[in-house]
Amino acid sequence: MAATLDFQQMLRGAALRVTRPRVAVLGAVQAHPHADTDSIIGAVRTELPEVSRQAVYDVLRALTVVGLVRRIEPPGTAARYESRVGDNHHHVVCRSCGLIADVDCAVGAAPCLAASDGHGYSIDEAEVTYWGRCPDCSTAGSS
Repeated sequence: MAATLDFQQMLRGAALRVTRPRVAVLGAVQAHPHADTDSIIGAVRTELPEVSRQAVYDVLRALTVVGLVRRIEPPGTAARYESRVGDNHHHVVCRSCGLIADVDCAVGAAPCLAASDGHGYSIDEAEVTYWGRCPDCSTAGSS
């Protein structure tokens, strides 16, 4: 219940009308960080079985535009969504199972925004993706 009220406040704060699909999508993204669209649709349908795929796509688009969710798309993967917004964090992706985890910048508030040559751009975000094997896949591969 408290989470629903928080989601309603978030939507109002972003000047979006509060609807059941929007609240359900926000909840699904928060509960399943880095989930792809199909996973989010499945999670939303546990709460709202009648929701259409298109409705979820539309809500994800609207939430991304207003900055309530962030869309990430590591090369070679489907688009994923996360509720961690407003900071300059990065991701680590397992090459074996595709698990994605957040990685904070190594030093300072936003050190990755200091490009060696910005070519005159006003840089406000950096996207870094680390690749490797998660602990479970590393263990499985060595046995």
